[in-house]
Amino acid sequence: MPAPANRLKARLMNRDATTGLWLSMANSYAAELAGHIGFDWLLIDGEHAPNDLRTIMEQLQVLRASESAVIVRPPIGEVHLIKQYLDMGVQSFLIPMIESREQAELMVKAVRYPPHGVRGVGAGSARASYFGNISDYTTTADEQICLILQAESRTAIAALDDIASVDGVDCIFIGPSDLSADMGYLGNPFADEVQKVIETAIKRIHAQGKAVGIYMTDETYAKRYLELGVNMIAIASDAAVLAKALRDVKNIY
Repeated sequence: MPAPANRLKARLMNRDATTGLWLSMANSYAAELAGHIGFDWLLIDGEHAPNDLRTIMEQLQVLRASESAVIVRPPIGEVHLIKQYLDMGVQSFLIPMIESREQAELMVKAVRYPPHGVRGVGAGSARASYFGNISDYTTTADEQICLILQAESRTAIAALDDIASVDGVDCIFIGPSDLSADMGYLGNPFADEVQKVIETAIKRIHAQGKAVGIYMTDETYAKRYLELGVNMIAIASDAAVLAKALRDVKNIY
């Protein structure tokens, strides 16, 4: 019995266009609700949301039956932390703040077993292998891991071709907020200079044969990115949607 097939990876390899939601509430009840809506994917955020190993695992558990693929973003690309996420059953990763080929290569090694990587061989009794019930897990897990690296600084953009050309990287995800701040446009990812860099980056990533992702809640820009061939767009976060809905209700009265 092999490791579960990664639906998101298959779609990215097929260059499909997908949309998804950020899960920022660190709550399994909210995650379960989102899992019934029908997004292509959901991302559990461990960088800017108060998630830890247990809250992430709880959300993975309630989303197991969801048709939405599940991605996890750790707070940082550290091998020891990724090791825990892998054994917990995470198959798709969004790693923040990647700025060099060396970092990209380390992340590829982090999600693969030896001899091609440095992942510890300890999943036999872990959730990832259904607690030992997936008999071929260690020999089939590598090919079902989806590795998405986040480019969100001028340094990352300068090294983009080197990062995107690394074998084992499935997608490069552009972070407009951090990128615009680093470019001197804090709070304004729509600045012309920022948009020029983003559109050029999309073309450069595609030229390396990799899928492209981006976070964009503005409908006009999101549609523009889809026209440019972006393969995954985060269109909202659960916390932001709830906050807006609550403000709208309050303003009725």
